[in-house]
Amino acid sequence: MIRKTFNASQLQQEVNRRLHRLQEVVEDGVKIRVPRPQLQEPDKTGCNWDMKHFGNAAGFERDIAAVLQAVRAEYNLRTEAKEMENPFGDFPGD
Repeated sequence: MIRKTFNASQLQQEVNRRLHRLQEVVEDGVKIRVPRPQLQEPDKTGCNWDMKHFGNAAGFERDIAAVLQAVRAEYNLRTEAKEMENPFGDFPGD
């Protein structure tokens, strides 16, 4: 499966969204702090990022691991300069 690419903010938001939709998290009313994804060499699955040090996560480690596994299987961290495209669509030197 080919992964979609997201920038760091988008990955952080996606993990946050999925975590805070889990029934256990909603029922407990807990707000888990989601860290920024960190770029790494692609692992054996081809994923090039990971997240560590979630805040307020005691008791939710398994839920966090499951969400991370799912998101890491679907998305890679964007590494090229695509994020910084010129919003005007013109090219330097034109």
